[in-house]
Amino acid sequence: MSASAHMDLLLVEDNATDLELTQRVLERNGFAGRFVAMKDGAYAPPNHSDAPKVVFLDLKLPKVSGMEVLRRLKADPRTHNWPVVILTSSQQDRDIAEAYALGANGYIVKPIDFTRFSHVIGEMSRYWLLQNQPPDSHLGA
Repeated sequence: MSASAHMDLLLVEDNATDLELTQRVLERNGFAGRFVAMKDGAYAPPNHSDAPKVVFLDLKLPKVSGMEVLRRLKADPRTHNWPVVILTSSQQDRDIAEAYALGANGYIVKPIDFTRFSHVIGEMSRYWLLQNQPPDSHLGA
């Protein structure tokens, strides 16, 4: 993705299979070129003119955990309004509670079944990229 292209979705996912499947579903749903994928939590947010409509964030990440990424995004005035949806394999109550306490806008447990996984990603991307009205990227900055 070129520096001048618009990013609608930031996908933070370290599992190569899940990343590839998610990218395929996004492309199949017409979102090719509108997302950026990061493979670990060591992510520096772009300036707010590059604010995504949504962040899909895995919790189990190398370098910096997904919870810490969420904590940092919500603490930073440039990114605290970004909608963040946790997309993870963890069904642990404490992870769910902590994610919402830190400001997550949603928590989705990744389906194991490929067909169901594709369906969930398709629904999420259509909702967050087409239906949802994101906050203005410069609010509170």
